Amino acid sequence: MKIALLGAESTGKTRLAMELAKQLQSLGQSVAVIPEVLREWCEREGRTPSPAEQYPIAQEQARRLTKTEPCDFIIADTAPLMTAVYSERLFGDRSIYDFAFQHHSIYDLTLLMGLDLPWVADTHLRDGPHSQEPVDALIRTALELVAIPFSTVYGQGPDRWQNALTVLMASRPRLPTNPAIQIPPPPSAAAGWAWHCDQCDDADCEHHLFQNLLGPRSKLLK
Repeated sequence: MKIALLGAESTGKTRLAMELAKQLQSLGQSVAVIPEVLREWCEREGRTPSPAEQYPIAQEQARRLTKTEPCDFIIADTAPLMTAVYSERLFGDRSIYDFAFQHHSIYDLTLLMGLDLPWVADTHLRDGPHSQEPVDALIRTALELVAIPFSTVYGQGPDRWQNALTVLMASRPRLPTNPAIQIPPPPSAAAGWAWHCDQCDDADCEHHLFQNLLGPRSKLLK
């Protein structure tokens, strides 16, 4: 199962990738995490990429996933679609979208990070908190343009990975369970909302539904 984590800067993609891998491994699953190529590139070059350097970064991000050895779960800490989004926002360049959409069909599950975490500076890799909402809007627009289903993940601390794991279990019902982890059930049809939702871009609505769904049941058992 291939999982893509998308989201604006400082929304917890990397931490969630690590936590999901840890929890899935505790369930006896083999997991591979694909790191963010852009971060590696910026740390190596000491700068952000130019417009002409964006596409090769997207290609390398895709190549790493397709070359990963088979395992139960592959978690991609971002996808070429994020490179396409940033290319549009920073340079007005939409040329990477076709490649990004074609590649994204390989994923079984797309998780979009909610904007409920505090912004944290990270040297030259981040623009600032003002960039989060515009980037989030571009991601949603891109996903909805080609009808890619996605689920938005909210939550502080352990709640965040628990919420993500709830979505994952809803899409993989035969996944073994761990009695040390209490995972709330997916919403019923009567709730009027599906985990894989590409229809609603109202973050307040999503957050409200998520809070009602999880409530006190989402606390990690000691």
